[in-house]
Amino acid sequence: MMNNKKELLPEKRAALLEILRARFKKNNSRHKDIEWTKVQAKIEANTSKLWSLNEMEITGGEPDIIDYDNKTNEYIFYDCSAESPKGRRSLCYDRSALDARKENKPVNNVLDMASEMGIELLTEEQYRYLQKLGKFDEKTSSWIATPANIRKLGGALFCDYRYETVFIYHNGAQSYYAARAFRGLLRV
Repeated sequence: MMNNKKELLPEKRAALLEILRARFKKNNSRHKDIEWTKVQAKIEANTSKLWSLNEMEITGGEPDIIDYDNKTNEYIFYDCSAESPKGRRSLCYDRSALDARKENKPVNNVLDMASEMGIELLTEEQYRYLQKLGKFDEKTSSWIATPANIRKLGGALFCDYRYETVFIYHNGAQSYYAARAFRGLLRV
């Protein structure tokens, strides 16, 4: 399916572009005034970004365009699955948290997986912006980028949406739960 250059085979590229196009049309309120043909041209011109979008898709993120950055000339995709992406759950926060676990280690950690996928972890501000576009994580939660001062003390942050409100919480970075994943973003 993938080669060493993180590129998709032509048939997989076509299938992914169709999924993204259909989601774009279905959720037009997330990206008013953005034209799909321009987005598609940028994606097709950058195969590593297409590979990252595929990673977001196959792990359950349902990536969709939520903004366009005029300064950088980039379209911004967020994971827009209703609940935290299923293929990214049960992960502790980072490598040092994973290494510190003596038993019952998860298979990976959030920061390494996001890096491997070529995406960025959402910040608190970005997570709150996502919640203005719909209701996400009503039954699950998502790790978010954690400030260095909190992480240095052993903690990490996560968010969810309950009672019509975005909540931000803390947990030990070594913790992991079946209902907690992470949401990412990709700039194309």
